[in-house]
Amino acid sequence: MTSTVNNYINGRHVPPSTNQYLDILNPSTNQPIGKVALSTCIDVNSAVQAAHTAFSTWSTLTVKSRAAIMLKLHSLIQQNAEQLAELIVLENGKNMTEALADVAKGNETVEYACSLPQLMQGKIDRVSGSVTCRDRRDALGVVVSIVPFNFPFMVPMWTVPIALVTGNTMVLKPSEKVPLTMCKVLELMEEAGFPSGVVNVVQGTKDAVEGLIDHELVKAVTFVGSSPIAKIVSERCHLLNKRCTALGGAKNHLVALPDCDVEGTASDVVVSYAGCAGQRCMAASVLLIVGPRDGERQQLLLNTVVEKAAKLKAGTDAGKVGAVIDETSLNKILGYIEQSEKEGSEILLDGRSWTADMKSTGGNWIGPTIILHKNKTDKAMNEEIFGPVLSVYHVASWYEAIEIENSSPFGNAAAIYTNNGGHAEWFVSRFRASVSSSSLPLE
Repeated sequence: MTSTVNNYINGRHVPPSTNQYLDILNPSTNQPIGKVALSTCIDVNSAVQAAHTAFSTWSTLTVKSRAAIMLKLHSLIQQNAEQLAELIVLENGKNMTEALADVAKGNETVEYACSLPQLMQGKIDRVSGSVTCRDRRDALGVVVSIVPFNFPFMVPMWTVPIALVTGNTMVLKPSEKVPLTMCKVLELMEEAGFPSGVVNVVQGTKDAVEGLIDHELVKAVTFVGSSPIAKIVSERCHLLNKRCTALGGAKNHLVALPDCDVEGTASDVVVSYAGCAGQRCMAASVLLIVGPRDGERQQLLLNTVVEKAAKLKAGTDAGKVGAVIDETSLNKILGYIEQSEKEGSEILLDGRSWTADMKSTGGNWIGPTIILHKNKTDKAMNEEIFGPVLSVYHVASWYEAIEIENSSPFGNAAAIYTNNGGHAEWFVSRFRASVSSSSLPLE
C-alpha cells in the first residue's frame, strides 16, 4: 500500500498548487512506497500565512500552557515509538534498533522543551541605585526548519519542540525522501492539542526551500544538510537579516595510540563508521593509527577492526547494516572507493560485494568498507562520503595526527583511544573539533 503525502497547512492536509508529486522510494528495494507533494511559493505562502495568523494567539499563552501540550506529545511519542520506527525503517532504510534510537533521541529534546517554563524565566538585575535591567525571552514569530533524510524524527525535533514552547509557530520542510515519519507525528500533535496553524508542513525540494527562506514573514531558519548548501542557506538568510542556524557536513577523526584497548577500540570504530550505514554527521570517517604499519599493536588493532566489520550483514533487523538512501548516494560512495584504488590505496574490506550480492533486491546496498591510505591527501581522507567507509592512515607521531585533524575544514567531532589519562588530555586539548572525546578504561 502506498501513501500520498500532501502539505499540512492550518490543520488540514492540502494538495500542492502544482498537483505534482515525487515518488517516495524504499531504499532497501527502490520500490515506490508513496508520493510526496512538490510545492511552490504559492504553497509556501499559504503555510507561512497560517503560521503567522496562529502566532498572535499561541504566543500569548503562558509558557506553562504550551509546555503542557508538549508534555502530552512526549507521552504520545513514547506510546507510538514502534510505529514511528517502522516508518523510519521503511523510508530511510535504517535497522529497527537504529530507528527506535532515532525516536528516543528526538523525544529527549521534546522532554527538554517541557522544562522551558523553568529555564526561560529571565532575570532582573539592579545595576545601580536608579537603574534596573530586565532580561526576558520573547518569541520571534514564524520559524522555519529545513531538515535532511538521515534522521527523519530526531533532527526535526532539534527545532520543533523548543520553537513551539517558547511561543513561536512553525513551518517544517522535511526531506522529500523521508516525509512519512513526520506525517505520523502530525497526527500525534493534533491528538496532543496543538491548535491549527501552529505547526505547518510544506513538502517539496529547492523551490519550497527558497520560498521559505525568502518569505518576509519568516523570522528565523534552521537548516541541517551538506556544508555547501548550509553555506548558501546561511548567506541567503543573513542577506535578509534573518536569524539562522545552518549545520553542515563532517569528517570525524579517531586517533588510536599503541596502548589503547584493542577490543574496545575496534568495536567502537566499527559501530561508529558502519552504524546507520555511515549516514550521520557523527560517524567515524578517518582512523589515525599512531605508530609504524608493521608494528605488532598497530597490526592487531587494524586486523581486529577489519574482522569485526566483515562480520556485519545486510538488512534492517537489529545489528545489521541498512541500505543507503538512494542510487545517487550509492554511486557517490562507489566513486570514492574507485578513486582510492586509483590513488594507490589498499582496500582492506570491500563493501562493493554487497552491491552485487544484493542486486536482486533492487536496493541501494553497499557494505562496510575499509581503505588503507598511503597518502593523507587522498580524496576519501578529506571529503565527506556519507556512507559506511572508513579511511585508515598510519601516522608517525602525535603531532602528525593533530596536524591532520586540525587541517580538516570540517569541525564536528574527534576522539582519542588510549589507556593513559595524560595522553588523552594532551589530544583533547589540541583537537580542533567542537566535540572532543576520549576513551579510557574503567578501573
